[in-house]
Amino acid sequence: MKNTFTISSLVFTLFSFAQVGINNSNPQEKLHISGSNSTIRIEGLNAANNALNLGPNENTRVYANGNGDLVLSSVPTNIAILFNPANYLADPLDTGGADSNQVNQTGVGSGYSQAGWPRQTGPGLSTFTLTRPAIVEINYAISYEINKAGIPIDDYHARTAQFYCYLRQNGPAGAIVSTDYDGNPIDFGGNVGAMGYSGNFYTNGNSAGAGGGEGYDKKFYATGHDYVKLGPGTYCPMFSGILFVANTGGTGAVKMQMGGGDDEVLIIAHYYN
Repeated sequence: MKNTFTISSLVFTLFSFAQVGINNSNPQEKLHISGSNSTIRIEGLNAANNALNLGPNENTRVYANGNGDLVLSSVPTNIAILFNPANYLADPLDTGGADSNQVNQTGVGSGYSQAGWPRQTGPGLSTFTLTRPAIVEINYAISYEINKAGIPIDDYHARTAQFYCYLRQNGPAGAIVSTDYDGNPIDFGGNVGAMGYSGNFYTNGNSAGAGGGEGYDKKFYATGHDYVKLGPGTYCPMFSGILFVANTGGTGAVKMQMGGGDDEVLIIAHYYN
């Protein structure tokens, strides 16, 4: 009996410390699964047994907790639409103050003016909030009109209208967000906070002739798109624009109004942990 017990103990010890190979006769780890299409199924993590499983239409992330156990993320999804108000910018012309939406034409391609103001203020109307770090996707389509003394332009001069989006902290009057979550500066061309640049070319003929005046009195749109890594906080999307013309001769005091039409801003958070 003694010899039998010793052999049994030895066999048990060997199995206790053995490496297990599946489709593999020479495992290199305690569990080694070979094959280019190999998978593992844990029924305790499937949709029927685990409420955190997102079901057949989405993949659910699996994490290792502090004990090394495999668990599902308690976050219901990794993507969320945080901000999508209707007609974001105020429509009426405003020519002065912080809420001005008018940009003066220049003869050079520099000197952006902050313009446009949220039509309504408050959570979901002018601000969005992150409760944890995320890659934030910014999409916008903002309207603009070009006129002189309130009359749409039809002088044949070619113009360039450019725009960018930037973020302020807590509301439209807050500090400009100048760095991302990692401390990297948000800056392009010396414009602090600038993201999602957009540019359009504009020209039009006489409204009474055949020079292309059919669209001179319409609203135009600029669209932009960008990503930025942000930490927890409350943010407000704002805009800057510039209007310039190569030949200023005879053009007079031309101005651009931003936000007179239906404007859309869509903010999407891509959570990564």
